[in-house]
Amino acid sequence: MKKTVGSIVRHLVLAFLAVIWLVPILWLVVTSFSGYKGINTAHFFPETWSLNNYKALFFEPDSVVQYGAWFKNTLIIAIFTCIVSTSFVLMVSYTMSCLRFKGRKGLMSFGIILNMFPGVLSMIAVYFVMKSIGLTNSHLGMIIVYSAGAGLGYLITKGFMDTISTSLREAAWLEGASEATIFFKIIIPLSQPIIVYTIINSFLVPWGDFVLAKLMLNSGIATDWTIAIGLFNMLNKSLVNKYFSIFCAGGVIVSIPISALFVLMQKFYVEGVTGGSVKG
Repeated sequence: MKKTVGSIVRHLVLAFLAVIWLVPILWLVVTSFSGYKGINTAHFFPETWSLNNYKALFFEPDSVVQYGAWFKNTLIIAIFTCIVSTSFVLMVSYTMSCLRFKGRKGLMSFGIILNMFPGVLSMIAVYFVMKSIGLTNSHLGMIIVYSAGAGLGYLITKGFMDTISTSLREAAWLEGASEATIFFKIIIPLSQPIIVYTIINSFLVPWGDFVLAKLMLNSGIATDWTIAIGLFNMLNKSLVNKYFSIFCAGGVIVSIPISALFVLMQKFYVEGVTGGSVKG
């Protein structure tokens, strides 16, 4: 009886938390289909329904809404950051997991400690460095900043590579394989789950980032912005009553690529996380 009551209580608590979590998302979605442009707090569901907000995003750009350009900018930055960051993480992880050299443990410890400091602490310094070389208000500069420290996040990927049998590498080494051959033909194919995990994480950082993007892309030219900056601008006091429903539509659109990515790669993502937690 106690177990049954305890189970019911747990499920009720979880259901309550789920409702709290889902209601704002549901409100965002239904408001995106509203025929009313501003914030309507009198009704949860819109009194009139319309697709005009989605139409305005891509087919009716104005001085405020440049969603097509924002989406393209963010996608380009996210894709190139993903490629560079994933490459850095895999190379550093392989080096720390499979190679043995003097100072290896010291470098690992230094990397872990350095990665513990919040990135926001270095943003001002990073901004002035990028400004001195002319890479602020530049998508290339954004890619460099997002990717530069990616190798420090090697720990989970290294843990996964630690689970790969060393006998495979030793056999390849005895057959005359180079480190590059072992890395690309043995380690990479066996590390598919953790590679998917790394790709998703690398893509998420620039896709949803606002703080660093706002700091770096400060020219005031709307077509250079990312989605996060553009959507935030719609919440300005002078604009929110005209653009809030369009903001909601933009929020729905920006969530679709991430949701699709998680759904398609969920299996590999879970395997990557759990595999990387076996060894440190």
